[in-house]
Amino acid sequence: MPRRITQVTSVRSALDRTATIIVSKNLEHCICEEKENGERSEKLIREAVDLLVKASN
Repeated sequence: MPRRITQVTSVRSALDRTATIIVSKNLEHCICEEKENGERSEKLIREAVDLLVKASN
């Protein structure tokens, strides 16, 4: 049983890292797009940080 718990924990950790990478790449893309359009990105950054915090819980 402890082996399965370790495996589940490892999978969860990998999924969390993957979610973080996806959100950060998307954020990077959106910020670049907003800069090209002359828009401000503070709200977008706040939303991305909120998503990362939720994903880590």
